[in-house]
Amino acid sequence: MPRPLIGVTLDAEKPGGYSKFPWYALRQNYLDAIDAAGGLAVALPHEPDRVGDYLERIDALVVTGGAFDVDPSYYGGGPAHATVITKDRRTAFEFAVTKGALDRNKPVLGICGGQQLLHVVLGGKLIQHIPDAIAEALAHEQPNPRNEPGHTVQVARGTQLHGIVGADELQVNSAHHQAAADAPAGIVVNATAPDGVIEGIEAPRYRFCIGVQWHPEFLISEGDARLFRAFLGAAATK
Repeated sequence: MPRPLIGVTLDAEKPGGYSKFPWYALRQNYLDAIDAAGGLAVALPHEPDRVGDYLERIDALVVTGGAFDVDPSYYGGGPAHATVITKDRRTAFEFAVTKGALDRNKPVLGICGGQQLLHVVLGGKLIQHIPDAIAEALAHEQPNPRNEPGHTVQVARGTQLHGIVGADELQVNSAHHQAAADAPAGIVVNATAPDGVIEGIEAPRYRFCIGVQWHPEFLISEGDARLFRAFLGAAATK
């Protein structure tokens, strides 16, 4: 059977560094993890008018992370915190393609900032800056390298995520200053950090709709590899 075609969202950068002109960016291990799990990855440029065309061709969607935030206007979050950085065209595209994928019941995996975007698409709100909202919060922007664990998460029994990873606790990396703030109807919290920060969500009404706040593409635990394999298994099921 042909490998499922997995759309992967890109980050966008202004001129400077890699190029004197605007450029897209995507860390290689996102694509490596998809390939290792049995998928064929394709990058999705930020073209909101092409969302329908992309969705006709891809079998599933990965919404990636990046050093930016969802504009609070998307979730009624009020004025933006001083730390908030937005990328308006990227968010407009990701919101539309994620909503479109869910409307078509295509598997969606949200990673870090992609989990936050997915949470907003599902009707949730975000904490704009964890240190200002959570007393004695962990270092969710870990000082050690991202290919090492930053803290643990507790995986809720009875959730789809728990069934996939087969563990009550995972070692995860951490590179975020925002997080899901709530669990409105239709959203299940499937993982939490020791300080109570929401680390994972899922929406059981879809055949596969999971977001995790960490970066499983680094494959820090066997649970990370199992998550990608389960996602690709769902993508291969028409």
